[in-house]
Amino acid sequence: MPEGLSPIEVGKELDKHTKEGYEQAASTVTQRHSRFVQICEAVLLSLVTIAAAWSGYAAAKWGTESRIEIARSATLRNLATRADLSALSTRNFDSSTFEAWFAAFTLGNPEKQAIAERRFRPEFKVAFDAWMATDPMHNPRAAPGPTYVPQYKLADQARADALDSKAEAASNAGDRAGRVGDDYIRITVFLAAILFLVGIGSTFKLHTIRYALITLGTALLILATVLLVLQPGLPA
Repeated sequence: MPEGLSPIEVGKELDKHTKEGYEQAASTVTQRHSRFVQICEAVLLSLVTIAAAWSGYAAAKWGTESRIEIARSATLRNLATRADLSALSTRNFDSSTFEAWFAAFTLGNPEKQAIAERRFRPEFKVAFDAWMATDPMHNPRAAPGPTYVPQYKLADQARADALDSKAEAASNAGDRAGRVGDDYIRITVFLAAILFLVGIGSTFKLHTIRYALITLGTALLILATVLLVLQPGLPA
């Protein structure tokens, strides 16, 4: 009588093959999930790395721009101070020549007045003539002296004022560049946090946790990208 399997043994063999089939199918699904998770993590890491590199580079550029503008502002301030001192020296010279003329005028000495007038600077002579045209000896509304009339101009003073304005503009530009650089640094730190999340996600075996971290990282990357787009870009 040929040997065969009993119905019980046949059932056990069928159950064994069924379990093996399920395990093999589950293993295949698990491997697919693992590959998909790894691909998602690799893509996310690549995008975050590129964004972080760009943000760090932009932060460095804006930091350099800030230092350049602040140094430019300091240089302009120094030039403005020199021009202001030169204007003050010129004003003192004009005052001294006018005082010499006024002393000769009070003494009623036309010759000394003429000598004093020859010492006038051409620009001051214009203001002096304009002042004399107002009849200051008899007009109580006349200006106190030639330096008070609109015709009195100091080129160095005008240059000092212009340099002060440029220095203020450079200082403001430097402050703005510094703030932009700080914003880029904050975005870089933000992106580094995303790298940390994705990095620790690879240590978990549960796909659910890794999917959750990938989703969170993707959302943060989108937010960081929006922040990068809102920034002014690289300095000219």
